Amino acid sequence: MSSIQQTNSQTVSSATTSLTAKKAAENPQDRFLKLLVTQMKNQDPLKPLDNAEVTSQLAQISTVTGIDKLNNTLQILNSDVEDSLSVEATNMIGHNAFVSGNIVELKEGSAKVGFELEQPVDQLTVTIKDSAGLVVREIDLKAYPEGISSISWDGKTNSGSIASEGTYTFEVTAEQGGDNIKVTPLALGSVKSVSTGDDGTLLDMGKLGLINLSNVKQVF
Repeated sequence: MSSIQQTNSQTVSSATTSLTAKKAAENPQDRFLKLLVTQMKNQDPLKPLDNAEVTSQLAQISTVTGIDKLNNTLQILNSDVEDSLSVEATNMIGHNAFVSGNIVELKEGSAKVGFELEQPVDQLTVTIKDSAGLVVREIDLKAYPEGISSISWDGKTNSGSIASEGTYTFEVTAEQGGDNIKVTPLALGSVKSVSTGDDGTLLDMGKLGLINLSNVKQVF
């Protein structure tokens, strides 16, 4: 292909691209009105356009345009909210937080176990297990109110000895008047860093892994 032909081809391609972009950017309502005016100019005088039909079409295109604008506004708002959450999450770095989970870390003879109750209970039991699933300690508690609470474990086993430092799991059961009540176990971890992605704002909480910001129950 000669340089002249190549230049002409590039010019035509550029013009086509520009025209396509212009058409895509053109307001759909403007395009509809242009088509409607053209149609009215060329209508059959013996079969004029029905006024009710024209009014209905105008109402439909206005509705579509309004929905498009609303969707654009919502996208902007969602983006602003995500940015705000990310900034807010960075303030959590270095702080401890309770998140949904059943891992508890025994360190220097101390550990903290959290749980969330949907209603007050008159009996609550925390069962701590080792990596093999064997019961290390069972702690029977009395009444607890609705909401988020926590207890401390001093590292003592059911036999009275001191458990080795490390990672354990725990279960929480609750009753009210003899009926089982739903309870959510909460794991305690420290926020190491914050990142954002398709899944939203994520917190790196060490052994607890990457935790979505929405799963954080309490920060302190």
